[in-house]
Amino acid sequence: MIMKRLYALIAVILVFLGFAFVQEGGDNKTARVGKPTVGILQLMSHPALDAIHHGILHGLKEKGYTPGKDVKIDFQNAQNDQSNLMTMSNRFVNENADAVIGIATPSAQALANATSKIPIVLGAVTDPKGAGLVKNNKRPGHNITGVSDQAPLKEQLGLIKKVMPNMKTLGIFYTSSDDSAVAQYKQFKSLCAQENITLKAYSISNTNDVDQVSQQMVSGVDAVYVPTDNTVASAMQTLVKNANAAKVPVFPAVDTMVKSGGLATYSINQYKLGVITGEMTADILDGKKPATTPIHYIKHGDLILNQQEAKKLGITFPASLVKEAQQKGEIIK
Repeated sequence: MIMKRLYALIAVILVFLGFAFVQEGGDNKTARVGKPTVGILQLMSHPALDAIHHGILHGLKEKGYTPGKDVKIDFQNAQNDQSNLMTMSNRFVNENADAVIGIATPSAQALANATSKIPIVLGAVTDPKGAGLVKNNKRPGHNITGVSDQAPLKEQLGLIKKVMPNMKTLGIFYTSSDDSAVAQYKQFKSLCAQENITLKAYSISNTNDVDQVSQQMVSGVDAVYVPTDNTVASAMQTLVKNANAAKVPVFPAVDTMVKSGGLATYSINQYKLGVITGEMTADILDGKKPATTPIHYIKHGDLILNQQEAKKLGITFPASLVKEAQQKGEIIK
Protein backbone atom coordinates (compact mmCIF):
# COMPACT_ATOMS: atom_id res chain seq x y z
CA MET A 1 0.00 0.00 0.00
CA ILE A 2 2.80 2.36 0.96
CA MET A 3 4.70 1.47 -2.23
CA LYS A 4 1.63 2.20 -4.37
CA ARG A 5 1.26 5.61 -2.77
CA LEU A 6 4.97 6.27 -3.28
CA TYR A 7 4.74 5.32 -6.96
CA ALA A 8 1.69 7.51 -7.36
CA LEU A 9 3.49 10.45 -5.75
CA ILE A 10 6.51 9.95 -7.99
CA ALA A 11 4.24 9.83 -11.03
CA VAL A 12 2.56 13.09 -10.03
CA ILE A 13 5.94 14.78 -9.53
CA LEU A 14 7.18 13.56 -12.91
CA VAL A 15 4.04 14.80 -14.61
CA PHE A 16 4.39 18.19 -12.88
CA LEU A 17 8.06 18.53 -13.85
CA GLY A 18 7.30 17.50 -17.40
CA PHE A 19 4.55 20.10 -17.63
CA ALA A 20 6.82 22.80 -16.19
CA PHE A 21 9.57 21.90 -18.67
CA VAL A 22 7.16 22.06 -21.60
CA GLN A 23 5.82 25.40 -20.37
CA GLU A 24 9.29 26.86 -19.98
CA GLY A 25 10.37 25.63 -23.40
CA GLY A 26 7.12 26.89 -24.89
CA ASP A 27 7.56 30.32 -23.33
CA ASN A 28 11.10 30.58 -24.67
CA LYS A 29 9.94 29.55 -28.10
CA THR A 30 7.14 32.07 -28.01
CA ALA A 31 9.53 34.80 -26.91
CA ARG A 32 11.97 33.88 -29.64
CA VAL A 33 9.34 33.66 -32.38
CA GLY A 34 7.27 36.56 -31.05
CA LYS A 35 10.08 39.10 -30.67
CA PRO A 36 10.32 40.99 -33.99
CA THR A 37 13.54 42.27 -35.52
CA VAL A 38 13.86 45.86 -36.70
CA GLY A 39 16.88 46.84 -38.78
CA ILE A 40 18.01 50.47 -38.59
CA LEU A 41 20.35 51.68 -41.33
CA GLN A 42 21.97 55.07 -40.66
CA LEU A 43 23.96 56.83 -43.37
CA MET A 44 26.65 58.24 -41.06
CA SER A 45 27.19 59.71 -37.61
CA HIS A 46 26.49 63.38 -36.97
CA PRO A 47 24.24 65.10 -34.41
CA ALA A 48 21.07 65.32 -36.55
CA LEU A 49 21.06 61.68 -37.65
CA ASP A 50 22.09 60.49 -34.19
CA ALA A 51 19.16 62.43 -32.70
CA ILE A 52 16.78 60.74 -35.15
CA HIS A 53 18.17 57.33 -34.18
CA HIS A 54 17.63 57.97 -30.46
CA GLY A 55 14.14 59.28 -31.19
CA ILE A 56 13.27 56.10 -33.09
CA LEU A 57 14.13 53.95 -30.08
CA HIS A 58 11.99 56.18 -27.86
CA GLY A 59 9.08 56.03 -30.31
CA LEU A 60 9.20 52.23 -30.40
CA LYS A 61 9.23 52.11 -26.60
CA GLU A 62 6.27 54.48 -26.35
CA LYS A 63 4.27 52.06 -28.50
CA GLY A 64 5.14 49.00 -26.40
CA TYR A 65 8.28 47.84 -28.20
CA THR A 66 11.10 48.37 -25.73
CA PRO A 67 14.40 47.70 -27.55
CA GLY A 68 16.04 44.52 -26.30
CA LYS A 69 12.95 43.44 -24.39
CA ASP A 70 10.07 43.46 -26.87
CA VAL A 71 11.97 43.99 -30.11
CA LYS A 72 15.43 43.13 -31.38
CA ILE A 73 17.23 46.13 -32.87
CA ASP A 74 19.93 45.55 -35.49
CA PHE A 75 21.57 48.97 -35.85
CA GLN A 76 24.04 49.49 -38.69
CA ASN A 77 26.01 52.67 -39.48
CA ALA A 78 27.27 52.85 -43.07
CA GLN A 79 29.87 55.57 -42.35
CA ASN A 80 28.76 57.32 -45.56
CA ASP A 81 29.99 54.40 -47.70
CA GLN A 82 27.75 53.22 -50.56
CA SER A 83 29.12 49.66 -50.50
CA ASN A 84 28.34 49.49 -46.76
CA LEU A 85 24.78 50.59 -47.45
CA MET A 86 24.31 47.73 -49.90
CA THR A 87 25.93 45.11 -47.65
CA MET A 88 23.98 46.16 -44.58
CA SER A 89 20.68 46.29 -46.47
CA ASN A 90 21.24 42.72 -47.68
CA ARG A 91 22.09 41.72 -44.10
CA PHE A 92 18.60 42.77 -42.99
CA VAL A 93 17.03 40.81 -45.84
CA ASN A 94 19.05 37.70 -45.03
CA GLU A 95 18.05 37.82 -41.37
CA ASN A 96 14.40 38.26 -42.45
CA ALA A 97 13.84 41.45 -40.45
CA ASP A 98 10.21 42.28 -39.71
CA ALA A 99 10.73 45.95 -40.59
CA VAL A 100 13.65 48.16 -41.60
CA ILE A 101 14.26 51.88 -41.13
CA GLY A 102 16.41 54.05 -43.38
CA ILE A 103 17.82 57.17 -41.73
CA ALA A 104 18.51 59.63 -44.61
CA THR A 105 17.71 59.23 -48.29
CA PRO A 106 20.70 57.09 -49.41
CA SER A 107 19.95 54.58 -46.64
CA ALA A 108 16.30 54.36 -47.66
CA GLN A 109 17.22 53.95 -51.34
CA ALA A 110 19.63 51.12 -50.51
CA LEU A 111 16.94 49.33 -48.52
CA ALA A 112 14.42 49.79 -51.35
CA ASN A 113 16.91 48.26 -53.79
CA ALA A 114 17.42 45.29 -51.46
CA THR A 115 13.79 44.34 -50.76
CA SER A 116 10.29 44.87 -52.08
CA LYS A 117 8.70 42.71 -49.37
CA ILE A 118 10.02 43.78 -45.96
CA PRO A 119 8.27 46.97 -44.73
CA ILE A 120 10.56 50.00 -45.04
CA VAL A 121 10.06 53.10 -42.88
CA LEU A 122 11.71 56.31 -44.04
CA GLY A 123 13.45 58.11 -41.20
CA ALA A 124 14.09 61.63 -42.51
CA VAL A 125 13.74 61.55 -46.31
CA THR A 126 13.06 65.04 -47.62
CA ASP A 127 11.35 64.15 -50.91
CA PRO A 128 10.21 60.49 -50.91
CA LYS A 129 8.50 60.71 -54.30
CA GLY A 130 11.34 62.68 -55.91
CA ALA A 131 13.82 60.11 -54.58
CA GLY A 132 11.89 57.37 -56.38
CA LEU A 133 10.80 55.68 -53.15
CA VAL A 134 7.02 56.07 -53.29
CA LYS A 135 4.36 56.56 -55.94
CA ASN A 136 2.39 59.10 -53.96
CA ASN A 137 2.96 60.80 -50.62
CA LYS A 138 -0.63 60.25 -49.51
CA ARG A 139 -0.80 56.64 -50.66
CA PRO A 140 2.81 55.41 -51.07
CA GLY A 141 2.07 51.95 -52.48
CA HIS A 142 4.16 48.79 -52.08
CA ASN A 143 6.25 48.34 -48.91
CA ILE A 144 7.40 51.89 -48.08
CA THR A 145 6.13 54.73 -45.90
CA GLY A 146 7.70 57.00 -43.28
CA VAL A 147 8.59 60.53 -42.27
CA SER A 148 9.84 63.47 -44.32
CA ASP A 149 12.29 65.98 -42.87
CA GLN A 150 11.31 68.61 -45.43
CA ALA A 151 12.51 71.91 -43.97
CA PRO A 152 10.12 74.87 -43.72
CA LEU A 153 11.99 76.74 -46.47
CA LYS A 154 9.66 79.73 -46.68
CA GLU A 155 9.93 80.30 -42.92
CA GLN A 156 13.70 79.96 -43.11
CA LEU A 157 14.07 82.45 -45.94
CA GLY A 158 11.84 84.91 -44.06
CA LEU A 159 14.08 84.52 -41.02
CA ILE A 160 17.22 85.30 -43.05
CA LYS A 161 15.57 88.46 -44.36
CA LYS A 162 14.63 89.58 -40.84
CA VAL A 163 18.12 89.03 -39.46
CA MET A 164 19.89 90.38 -42.59
CA PRO A 165 17.61 93.17 -43.92
CA ASN A 166 20.42 94.72 -45.99
CA MET A 167 21.49 91.43 -47.58
CA LYS A 168 22.21 91.68 -51.32
CA THR A 169 23.55 88.22 -52.18
CA LEU A 170 22.74 84.89 -50.52
CA GLY A 171 24.84 81.78 -51.06
CA ILE A 172 23.52 78.23 -50.86
CA PHE A 173 25.96 75.44 -50.03
CA TYR A 174 24.99 71.82 -50.76
CA THR A 175 26.16 68.39 -51.94
CA SER A 176 25.46 67.71 -55.62
CA SER A 177 24.95 63.96 -55.11
CA ASP A 178 22.47 64.34 -52.23
CA ASP A 179 18.96 64.03 -53.69
CA SER A 180 17.35 65.72 -50.70
CA ALA A 181 19.76 68.66 -50.76
CA VAL A 182 19.34 69.11 -54.52
CA ALA A 183 15.54 69.06 -54.19
CA GLN A 184 15.68 71.73 -51.49
CA TYR A 185 18.11 73.82 -53.56
CA LYS A 186 15.62 73.89 -56.43
CA GLN A 187 12.75 74.87 -54.13
CA PHE A 188 14.84 77.51 -52.37
CA LYS A 189 15.97 78.94 -55.70
CA SER A 190 12.33 79.41 -56.69
CA LEU A 191 11.50 81.11 -53.38
CA CYS A 192 14.45 83.49 -53.74
CA ALA A 193 13.34 84.40 -57.26
CA GLN A 194 9.88 85.27 -55.93
CA GLU A 195 11.48 87.51 -53.28
CA ASN A 196 13.93 89.10 -55.76
CA ILE A 197 16.90 87.77 -53.78
CA THR A 198 20.13 87.06 -55.66
CA LEU A 199 21.09 83.45 -54.93
CA LYS A 200 24.52 82.01 -55.75
CA ALA A 201 24.85 78.21 -55.66
CA TYR A 202 27.99 76.41 -54.50
CA SER A 203 28.03 72.62 -54.60
CA ILE A 204 30.47 70.01 -53.34
CA SER A 205 31.02 66.31 -54.10
CA ASN A 206 32.26 65.24 -50.67
CA THR A 207 33.68 66.60 -47.41
CA ASN A 208 37.11 67.08 -49.02
CA ASP A 209 35.63 69.95 -51.05
CA VAL A 210 34.18 71.86 -48.09
CA ASP A 211 37.24 73.92 -47.17
CA GLN A 212 38.13 75.19 -50.65
CA VAL A 213 34.59 75.76 -51.94
CA SER A 214 33.40 77.47 -48.75
CA GLN A 215 36.38 79.85 -48.81
CA GLN A 216 35.48 80.78 -52.37
CA MET A 217 31.82 81.23 -51.45
CA VAL A 218 32.16 83.49 -48.40
CA SER A 219 34.21 85.99 -50.39
CA GLY A 220 31.21 86.74 -52.61
CA VAL A 221 28.05 86.52 -50.47
CA ASP A 222 26.47 88.31 -47.50
CA ALA A 223 25.03 85.17 -45.89
CA VAL A 224 24.96 81.41 -46.45
CA TYR A 225 22.03 78.98 -46.42
CA VAL A 226 22.62 75.23 -45.95
CA PRO A 227 19.74 72.84 -46.74
CA THR A 228 19.25 69.48 -45.06
CA ASP A 229 22.54 67.95 -46.18
CA ASN A 230 24.32 65.15 -44.35
CA THR A 231 27.70 65.70 -45.96
CA VAL A 232 27.80 69.40 -45.05
CA ALA A 233 26.45 68.63 -41.58
CA SER A 234 29.37 66.31 -40.94
CA ALA A 235 31.79 69.10 -41.89
CA MET A 236 30.04 72.08 -40.27
CA GLN A 237 33.10 73.08 -38.25
CA THR A 238 35.10 73.69 -41.44
CA LEU A 239 32.31 75.69 -43.05
CA VAL A 240 31.72 77.79 -39.92
CA LYS A 241 35.46 78.45 -39.49
CA ASN A 242 35.72 79.92 -42.97
CA ALA A 243 32.43 81.82 -42.72
CA ASN A 244 33.35 83.35 -39.36
CA ALA A 245 36.71 84.48 -40.72
CA ALA A 246 34.82 86.46 -43.38
CA LYS A 247 32.10 87.60 -40.91
CA VAL A 248 29.44 85.82 -42.98
CA PRO A 249 26.57 84.17 -41.06
CA VAL A 250 25.47 80.61 -41.84
CA PHE A 251 21.75 79.79 -41.69
CA PRO A 252 21.32 75.99 -41.70
CA ALA A 253 18.10 74.05 -42.18
CA VAL A 254 18.54 71.90 -39.06
CA ASP A 255 18.70 72.76 -35.35
CA THR A 256 21.74 70.58 -34.67
CA MET A 257 23.68 72.51 -37.31
CA VAL A 258 22.88 75.76 -35.50
CA LYS A 259 24.32 74.18 -32.36
CA SER A 260 27.43 73.37 -34.41
CA GLY A 261 28.00 77.03 -35.27
CA GLY A 262 25.11 78.15 -37.46
CA LEU A 263 23.42 81.47 -36.63
CA ALA A 264 19.69 80.72 -36.67
CA THR A 265 16.92 78.64 -38.22
CA TYR A 266 13.35 77.45 -38.08
CA SER A 267 13.96 73.75 -37.62
CA ILE A 268 12.04 70.54 -37.38
CA ASN A 269 13.11 68.87 -34.14
CA GLN A 270 15.19 65.89 -35.26
CA TYR A 271 14.56 63.87 -32.11
CA LYS A 272 10.77 64.32 -32.44
CA LEU A 273 11.06 63.32 -36.09
CA GLY A 274 12.74 60.11 -34.93
CA VAL A 275 10.01 59.49 -32.35
CA ILE A 276 7.35 59.67 -35.08
CA THR A 277 9.41 57.27 -37.21
CA GLY A 278 9.60 54.81 -34.31
CA GLU A 279 5.86 55.07 -33.68
CA MET A 280 5.09 54.43 -37.36
CA THR A 281 7.37 51.39 -37.27
CA ALA A 282 5.53 50.05 -34.22
CA ASP A 283 2.20 50.48 -36.02
CA ILE A 284 3.55 48.45 -38.94
CA LEU A 285 4.73 45.71 -36.58
CA ASP A 286 1.15 45.68 -35.28
CA GLY A 287 -0.17 45.09 -38.78
CA LYS A 288 -0.60 48.50 -40.41
CA LYS A 289 0.14 48.48 -44.15
CA PRO A 290 2.90 50.78 -45.49
CA ALA A 291 1.21 50.98 -48.88
CA THR A 292 -1.78 52.88 -47.47
CA THR A 293 0.01 54.84 -44.74
CA PRO A 294 0.66 58.47 -45.85
CA ILE A 295 4.10 60.04 -45.58
CA HIS A 296 4.17 62.14 -42.41
CA TYR A 297 5.17 65.80 -42.72
CA ILE A 298 5.91 68.29 -39.93
CA LYS A 299 4.75 71.66 -41.23
CA HIS A 300 6.27 74.20 -38.86
CA GLY A 301 9.71 74.48 -37.30
CA ASP A 302 10.90 75.78 -33.94
CA LEU A 303 12.97 78.97 -33.89
CA ILE A 304 16.58 78.37 -32.81
CA LEU A 305 18.90 81.34 -32.22
CA ASN A 306 22.63 81.11 -31.51
CA GLN A 307 23.54 84.13 -29.40
CA GLN A 308 27.17 82.99 -29.11
CA GLU A 309 27.55 83.07 -32.87
CA ALA A 310 25.69 86.38 -33.18
CA LYS A 311 28.16 87.98 -30.77
CA LYS A 312 31.12 86.70 -32.80
CA LEU A 313 29.66 88.18 -35.97
CA GLY A 314 28.47 91.45 -34.42
CA ILE A 315 24.83 90.68 -35.23
CA THR A 316 21.87 91.66 -33.05
CA PHE A 317 18.68 89.63 -33.34
CA PRO A 318 15.40 91.60 -33.57
CA ALA A 319 13.58 91.67 -30.22
CA SER A 320 10.55 89.96 -31.74
CA LEU A 321 12.65 86.93 -32.72
CA VAL A 322 14.28 86.71 -29.30
CA LYS A 323 10.85 86.76 -27.65
CA GLU A 324 9.56 84.06 -30.00
CA ALA A 325 12.58 81.81 -29.38
CA GLN A 326 12.19 82.25 -25.63
CA GLN A 327 8.53 81.24 -25.77
CA LYS A 328 8.46 78.54 -28.45
CA GLY A 329 12.04 77.68 -29.41
CA GLU A 330 15.56 77.78 -28.07
CA ILE A 331 18.32 80.33 -27.54
CA ILE A 332 21.90 79.09 -27.43
CA LYS A 333 23.81 81.36 -25.03
